[in-house]
Amino acid sequence: MYKRYPRRRAIKTILGSATALALGTLGFPVFAQATKSVNTALAGYTGPDRQQRLIDGARKEGNALTIYTSAPPDDMAVFIDAFEKKYGIKVKLWRSASENVLQRAMAEGKAGRFEVDILDTNGPELELLHREKMLQAVASPFLAELIRPAILPHGEWVGTRLNVFTQAYNTKLVKKEDLPQSFEDFLDPKWKGKLAIEAGDLDWLASVATEIGEARGLQLFRDIVAANGMSIRKGHTLLCNLVASGEVPMALTIYNYKAEQMKRRGAPIDWFVIPPAFARPNGIAMLRRAPHPHAAVLYYDFMLSDAQKLMLKLDYVPTSKAVDTPLNAMPLKFVDPLVVLDENDKWQKLYNEIFINKRSK
Repeated sequence: MYKRYPRRRAIKTILGSATALALGTLGFPVFAQATKSVNTALAGYTGPDRQQRLIDGARKEGNALTIYTSAPPDDMAVFIDAFEKKYGIKVKLWRSASENVLQRAMAEGKAGRFEVDILDTNGPELELLHREKMLQAVASPFLAELIRPAILPHGEWVGTRLNVFTQAYNTKLVKKEDLPQSFEDFLDPKWKGKLAIEAGDLDWLASVATEIGEARGLQLFRDIVAANGMSIRKGHTLLCNLVASGEVPMALTIYNYKAEQMKRRGAPIDWFVIPPAFARPNGIAMLRRAPHPHAAVLYYDFMLSDAQKLMLKLDYVPTSKAVDTPLNAMPLKFVDPLVVLDENDKWQKLYNEIFINKRSK
């Protein structure tokens, strides 16, 4: 029902649809001009009986909750099982790629169907839905425990965990002492035919190039590809699997948690960081017209509290300062979600020029 598009193309397509909505050409209420949500008072309530009020209200709603997510289903099962056991609320889950989560939420809102309560997906997609006034800020008491970059000024979505871009290598094919200390080291001829990158990480490129100096950084990656080639793979999990299998000896962009999960299961893969590491926030948001608002607020609180320790066990990087993680000690910076929304064309063109159109055959 929901056709899948490449992530950046999908965002651009949906941005065009949002513009049409803003012009009121589709015959549906405009999200940017929506009246105040009936859920605003509930989401903003901070009284001493808040928790009991939410539990009682969820019971009256039928103890039901609907979530759309792009997170791995096995990981979501851990969170949902713990939430259901704690509150007795039955969760209905729909999982797809982040661009499809965005597309479905937008399409249903446009059609006046308000079926989803919580979105759990990437920062850029949530930021776009904030712009369309589809999200509801929640005054959770657990916000005070989060790292500063996890909390957006508008407060309509919050980072629950970080996808940290790191490098990964096959431990049977690459010796630890041969690992590069800088991206310049990838110019060495020993890396010829051994490098790969994920197909859509243009926000990573923007972050690293800006850190190095944009012109110098872009030229460096052009030189790496020209000298040693670059295999392009779609999906960070796929790329990790290819590193573990030995098909890809060295990957430039994987999410550290997936490599760590595979390493703990005995796969010949490990990850390292060419500093600084850049992190892409994954977050949650409550929909402004959530049909189960009490259950939605309970889940929102749960993901900022109990679930943070569960994330650590799954090798994610949680955003709560109350949870210690090995990545706390390393230099860590955050990609800007606005790069995808406001500078998409520029960085997509550069990414295609440097990697996609020049990739190894």
